[in-house]
Amino acid sequence: MAEAQNSPTLNSVRAGGPPPAGSTTAGQIAVAAESTVATRMSAPPSFDVADFPVPHGREEEWRFTPLERLRGLHDGTAVATGDGVKVDVQAPEGVTVETVGRDDARIGRAGTPVDRVAAQAYSAFEKAGVVTVPKETVLTEPIRIAVHGEGGVAYGHQVVELGAFAEAVVVIDHTGDAVLAANVDYVLGDGAKLTVVSVQDWDDKAVHVGQHNALIGRDATFKSFVVTFGGDLVRLHPRVAYAGTGGEAELFGLYFTDAGQHQEHRLLVDHNTPHCKSNVAYKGALQGEAAHAVWIGDVLIEAKAEGTDTYEMNRNLVLTDGARVDSVPNLEIETGEIVGAGHASATGRFDDEQLFYLMARGIPEHEARRLVVRGFFAELVQQIGVADIQERLLAKIDQELEAAVA
Repeated sequence: MAEAQNSPTLNSVRAGGPPPAGSTTAGQIAVAAESTVATRMSAPPSFDVADFPVPHGREEEWRFTPLERLRGLHDGTAVATGDGVKVDVQAPEGVTVETVGRDDARIGRAGTPVDRVAAQAYSAFEKAGVVTVPKETVLTEPIRIAVHGEGGVAYGHQVVELGAFAEAVVVIDHTGDAVLAANVDYVLGDGAKLTVVSVQDWDDKAVHVGQHNALIGRDATFKSFVVTFGGDLVRLHPRVAYAGTGGEAELFGLYFTDAGQHQEHRLLVDHNTPHCKSNVAYKGALQGEAAHAVWIGDVLIEAKAEGTDTYEMNRNLVLTDGARVDSVPNLEIETGEIVGAGHASATGRFDDEQLFYLMARGIPEHEARRLVVRGFFAELVQQIGVADIQERLLAKIDQELEAAVA
C-alpha cells in the first residue's frame, strides 16, 4: 500500500481535494489530507443541545456523514421509546455498579459534548450507569457491559471511574437493533490503568452515534480498543484529555465495512498537559458497493504541553470495487518543545507480492487473500488481552472474509 508520511508541520492541503499520488486505486476513492484541528467544529462544546444548530451536511464535522440515515438523532425528531436498549453489567467483587439521576456530580466530568447528537444524548437520557473501581483495586476479571438493542430509540450515558492506582479491563458489547445516541465517560485517577474494549456488532439496520470521553490522571494509562463490524451507520467520537503529567493513551481501532455500511471514527487527543504520551493506530477493511469508512484523527498539542510524544496512524485495505475511504489525519502544534509528533495514512488493495509469495508455496489464492487480511488485523487484535473477545473477533473477521473472497 502507498503510505503518506506527514511531518509535524501544517500545510495548506485540505481534505476533499485531490488524493495524494499513489493513494487511489481503481474502484475506490481515498482522501488523505490535512487541516488544522481548529476547523473541525462549527460550535464550541456545550451540554445544551440548543447551542448547536441542526447540521445541514456542509459543516466540517458532518460533511462525510449521511444525515438522512441518522434517523432523526441530529435534528431532535428521534424520540426515545421504551424498547430502545437493555443494559446489563457484570462486575467482579469489589466494583460498585449504580444507576443514578442526571444530577450526579460524576456525569460529564470527563468531557463536554462537541456536536448536536452528543448534546442531544446528554439532554435526553433519564438515568446513567456508573461503574466505580475503588483505589488500589486490581481486577483479575473484566467488567462486562452488554448493550442490547430491542428495536427502538434510546439515549444513554455511562460513566466508568477508576480510583488512584486501580487497574481494570472493561468490555462494552453492542448487539441487536436500535437507534442509539450515547456518551461514555472514563475517569482515571492518578496511576490508574484502564483498558476498554468497545465492540459494535449491531444488526444490519442499527444506528449508533457516540462520544467517548477519557480524562487521564497523573501517570495513569488508558488503552482503548474500538471494534466496529455491524450497523447501518456507526459514528463514534473518542476523545482524550489529561488531568496530570505523565499520562499515556493508546487508542486502537479495527473496522470491517460491508456493502452499504457507513462507519465513521473521529478521534481527538488533546495534549493539554506537559510530558504526556499518545499513540493512535486504526485499521480498516472494506468490501462491497457503497461501503464507506471515515477516519478523522485530530491531535492538538497546546502551548503548555511541553514534552509531548505523540503519533497517529490509519491504514485501510480495500477488498472490492465500489468502496470508499476518507482518511484525514490532523495535527496542530502550538509549542516547539516536544519529544516527537507525527502521523501517517495509507489506503490500498492487496499487496501483490504477499499474494505471490503465498501462492508460490502452494496456497490457493482465496486462502492467501484470507491470510493477508487476517494478518493485517491480527496485530491489533492480539493486543486486547481478553481471550474470549480476541477469539470472537478473529472468528468474525474470518466470517467477513468468507464473503469477501467468495
